[in-house]
Amino acid sequence: MFAIPIAGLRIGHWTGDGTGVTVVLPPDGTVGAGEVRGGAPASREVALLEPSRTVTRVDAVVLSGGSAFGLATADGVMRFLAERGRGFPTAAGPVPIVPAACVFDLVDSRGAAPGADQGYAAALAAVGGSTETGRVGGGRGATVGKWRGRAHAVAGGFGAAAARVGDANVVAFAVVNAVGDVVAADGTVLAGSTAPRDAPAFPADAPFEEPGAAEHGANTTLVVVVTDAVCDKAACGLLAQHAHDGLARALHPAHTRFDGDLAISLATGAVTAHLDRLCVATADVVAEAIRVAPR
Repeated sequence: MFAIPIAGLRIGHWTGDGTGVTVVLPPDGTVGAGEVRGGAPASREVALLEPSRTVTRVDAVVLSGGSAFGLATADGVMRFLAERGRGFPTAAGPVPIVPAACVFDLVDSRGAAPGADQGYAAALAAVGGSTETGRVGGGRGATVGKWRGRAHAVAGGFGAAAARVGDANVVAFAVVNAVGDVVAADGTVLAGSTAPRDAPAFPADAPFEEPGAAEHGANTTLVVVVTDAVCDKAACGLLAQHAHDGLARALHPAHTRFDGDLAISLATGAVTAHLDRLCVATADVVAEAIRVAPR
């Protein structure tokens, strides 16, 4: 279990057979931004996370299995929030802002994908204080080490890590379903391809060569960074950039055409902290969250 050090931050999982959903519920008024660097994202409401967009708030983030089918889980989370009056205020009532992103786990789940009811269940299960890691939630059907052929892949999962920056906390959550291997700071493979070390990368007999092939978009690492520091949307965008630095440290290779790597950063605004120190800590905790996910 991972202890959550940020007040008001809750997280919940729904875990099925080969797939699942993870919902991050920050406190009301949380600011957010994000950045996609992988070539094949499956996402919803991610465009509004760009620092130049008007809406600054984020009411929840959904990390799901099921590939693009799994984006339906956000409908259930929106229903959960609307029932509780959470969302961007409009003349017709609050509209929950729920960015969502999915990993491809349809092979492990035998084509099953979570939907709105599973998203609602994950939100309902969200608790503060601690959360389970490993083969749970959005990481249930995740695999890594596919760059030398899917037959040599090993289990990925859901990881979490935290650090202190003065009076502030920085927490990272990661669903790790990467093409590449998970590596330690010294390059040691922690979880990766079981192929011989001299086996070719992206072999010609595996469906990597053509962008329309079956493996395209079949891999993604999804990261959510949360801090209780005061940050505006531009600062959150900077944290999302540094989150990708942590992703590149812990995965080899990272940000390939066949990954949909996404980082979302949230700030609850409870305390003040030095932005550059937050950026350094963000890269560190993201790398650690990825490294512990397969364990």
